[in-house]
Amino acid sequence: MKISIASGKGGTGKTLVATNIAVSLASTGIGHVTVADCDVEEPNAYLFFPERILLEREKCQVSVPVIDEAKCTHCGKCSEVCAYHALAVLPETVLLFPELCHGCGACTIICPEKAVSETTRSVGEIFRARSGDVEIIWGELALGEARTTPLIKAVKERAACENVIVDCPPGTSCSLVESVRGTNFCLLVTEPTPFGLYDLDIALKVLEKMNIPRAVLVNKSGMGDRNVYKYLEKRNIPLLMEIPLDRKIAELYSRGEIFAEKMPQWKAKFAGMVRRIEEMVS
Repeated sequence: MKISIASGKGGTGKTLVATNIAVSLASTGIGHVTVADCDVEEPNAYLFFPERILLEREKCQVSVPVIDEAKCTHCGKCSEVCAYHALAVLPETVLLFPELCHGCGACTIICPEKAVSETTRSVGEIFRARSGDVEIIWGELALGEARTTPLIKAVKERAACENVIVDCPPGTSCSLVESVRGTNFCLLVTEPTPFGLYDLDIALKVLEKMNIPRAVLVNKSGMGDRNVYKYLEKRNIPLLMEIPLDRKIAELYSRGEIFAEKMPQWKAKFAGMVRRIEEMVS
């Protein structure tokens, strides 16, 4: 199973849920569990595993074109075919904006003078660590980079374990789409507030378009209002779990601790939720 943990907004508790699911599954003797932290702009899942052993660290490379000005006739075809405006052809030179390049290779193919070749550049780093039976993989986007999707894709490719928990970035943009793509199920974490409901609705619409099975976990239950519950009932969306607004849970989380380790009854709850997800997918 590859389960993605997402939400429409930040601060709902995606990392809290992802890390607790991982340690709960590992405690059942299921074998290795991988947490793939795809919030590459601000990864933090690894912080909850202070005794981790770093296994690997590597650069994430993407393709970018190289223009041979000696061969280039400045015909402009490379600029015309570029859907992302990463190339600008001037009368005497070609300007490349590498941050906009998606590495599709169209400019290399279309150039009649074969003046375009390819090289690579780094957009960030990928880390892989182990803490007991839990493996943590995360990416750190390089400063100034605008595109997260190549690094997210690279993080997911390295999560080869059979049991993968994908900790998604906030929002509903390309970063979320790339993170949930290819997962068997998406668990949406929300909170019972107007903001939580608004962003939950957008995230659900994205998952419906992608045809990914989904359900909801309400975090910080007991606060806010009942509109989230009414919405779920109206749309017939399964509510798999509620985590209460509990001071002890909040204190443990603020110290970077996984609360299921200190409150063992929650391990059975998280493992039971995953079994229910498996039944929904099968």
